[in-house]
Amino acid sequence: MAKSGKITVLPVQSLVQAKKKRTLWICLLLSVLCLGMMVISVGISSHYLPPLTVLKSIFGMAEPGDQVIVVNLRLPRILIAVLVGASLAVAGAILQGVIRNPLASPDVAGITEGASLGAILFIYLFQGTISIHWMPLASILGAFLVTALLYVLAWKKGASPLRIILIGIGVSAAIKSLSFMLIISGPMQQANQSLTFMTGSIYGVSWENDVLTLLPWTAVLLILTWLQARQVNIQALGDDIATSVGSRVQLQRLLLIVLSVSLAGAAVAIGGAIAFIGLMAPHMARRLTGPSFSGVLPVSALLGALILLVADLVARTAFLPRDVPAGVLTAAIGAPFFMVLLYRNRNRL
Repeated sequence: MAKSGKITVLPVQSLVQAKKKRTLWICLLLSVLCLGMMVISVGISSHYLPPLTVLKSIFGMAEPGDQVIVVNLRLPRILIAVLVGASLAVAGAILQGVIRNPLASPDVAGITEGASLGAILFIYLFQGTISIHWMPLASILGAFLVTALLYVLAWKKGASPLRIILIGIGVSAAIKSLSFMLIISGPMQQANQSLTFMTGSIYGVSWENDVLTLLPWTAVLLILTWLQARQVNIQALGDDIATSVGSRVQLQRLLLIVLSVSLAGAAVAIGGAIAFIGLMAPHMARRLTGPSFSGVLPVSALLGALILLVADLVARTAFLPRDVPAGVLTAAIGAPFFMVLLYRNRNRL
C-alpha cells in the first residue's frame, strides 16, 4: 500500500512542479517580449528613434531633445498601455472564473460602459473643482452601480451565467446611449474629452494626470487579486465543491467581483472603454498555462499589456497622420474572437 502510494503521489508532484516551471518560463518570456515591445513602441512614431537611443534616453544618457521626446512625450503613453491592458485582462480572467462563463469580460457584461459613464459624469460635474486623481474612484463607482443593476435584473432563483451575459449586453447598449446623450448635450470641450472614454484611447496621457493616477490603483488591486488566485480556482469548481472544502462561497465571490470591477473601472478611467482585451487575454493564457489561476492571472496580465501595446502601435502608425484610438483596433480583432467563442460554446450555454 505504501509503495503504491509513492507510485501515485510522486508523478502528481512532479507534474505540478513541471507546470509551475513551465508557467514561470512563459512569464519570463512574455516579460521580455513586453519590455521589448515597450522599447520598440517608444521609438516608432513620426520621428523614429532607434532602440539604443530609447534606452539611453530612459537612463538619461541621450541628447536632451531625444530625452524630452522619450521620457516626457512617449513613455507615459506606453506605460499606460501596459497598466490598462494588464488591468482589463486580469479583470476578465476573474469574471470568467467566478461566473464560470467563457464569454464573460468587463465590456461584454456592461461593466466597462458603467465605468465610462462614471468617468464622463466626473468630467461634467467635478472637473476643475476636484483633483483628476479621484476620477478612477468615480469610474469604479459607475462600474459597481452597473454590476449591481446587472445582478438585480439577472436574478431569478439565482443568476445564471448566460442570463448575466445576455442582460449585460442589453445594459451595456442602454448605458452607452445615455453616455452619448450626455456628450451631445454638453459643451464641445467636455464632449471631445468624453468621446475618448467611448472609443478607448490612450492619446495625450501624461505622467502626473494619468500614470501616477492609475499606477497606485493598478499595483494594489493586482497584488490583492494575486493573493486571491486560490479562491478563483475553488470558485471555478462550482458552489457545492467549494463549500465542501470550507470556502465561504458568497463572501469570496463578492470579494473577487469587487476586485474585478475595481480593476476594470480604474483602467477605463484612464484608457477609456477599450474592448475585448478582458475576453481575449484570459483565453490565450489558459491555452499556455492550463486552468490554474495562479498561472492564468500573471500570464493574462502580460498578454493584456502586449495586446494593447501592439494595438496602440498599429493604430497610431498605420494611419498617419491620424492617431486612431486603440479601442477601435481591439474591437475589430475582438468581435470575431467573440463570435468564434460563442459558436464553440453553443452547446454549453
